[in-house]
Amino acid sequence: MQRGAIIKVTAADLKTACSQCNLQELCLPFGLENGEIEQLDELIGSRRKVKRHQHLYRTGDQFEAIYAVRSGSFKTNVLFEDGRDQVTGFQMSGEILGLDGISTEHHTCDAQALEDSEVCIIAFDKLEELSREVESLQHQFHKVMSREIVRDHSVMMLLGSMRAEERLAAFLINLSQRFTARGFSAAEFHLRMTREEIGSYLGLKLETVSRAFSRFQDQGLISVQQKHIKILNIDGLKALRTVQTSA
Repeated sequence: MQRGAIIKVTAADLKTACSQCNLQELCLPFGLENGEIEQLDELIGSRRKVKRHQHLYRTGDQFEAIYAVRSGSFKTNVLFEDGRDQVTGFQMSGEILGLDGISTEHHTCDAQALEDSEVCIIAFDKLEELSREVESLQHQFHKVMSREIVRDHSVMMLLGSMRAEERLAAFLINLSQRFTARGFSAAEFHLRMTREEIGSYLGLKLETVSRAFSRFQDQGLISVQQKHIKILNIDGLKALRTVQTSA
């Protein structure tokens, strides 16, 4: 496994780190007493830098920790025996990687950085132990796991019931909402993933994704310059499914 630099973090640093990188949803320091926050110094004792295209972990690696994305972005993917590579998700700051390894104690997918990124390492055995002592931490960790389940179900519905353009519209709307939650522009952002990776995630061919982007631009819904996206008509994207269904 390729590993980046590991940085020691103190309990005092954790308060600042979480407030700056949107880790409140994990709620490690949020809502806890000062004494409980000090206990977390053992839980998140280091960070790891992961260069673009490097792997945080690979399929089959021993599961030891989960990872909170502090900065940057990742993709998770599964390689099938026939050589097909299926993207299963894109993660950005404030989101969690590594939950796939809990059941078997081995990771069941690859996690690769889409850009230079940094994660906080959360030793899972220590998380379990501390969660039994700090009820609010256990509650918030359950919320994180529930969020991942809901996201998986949403993707299944996306692939099973939507046409190609509907899938891409839903994908762009989801990215817009996630960027907004992190204090970034809802209408203008840079895609870190390739068209091919988007197609793999949405169950579409590369050519289909490219045509859909071109059609959205022709319809005045978005403006596209390579990987830079500007949403010109968010309501039009949201209404796309209704319009196509009634057509």
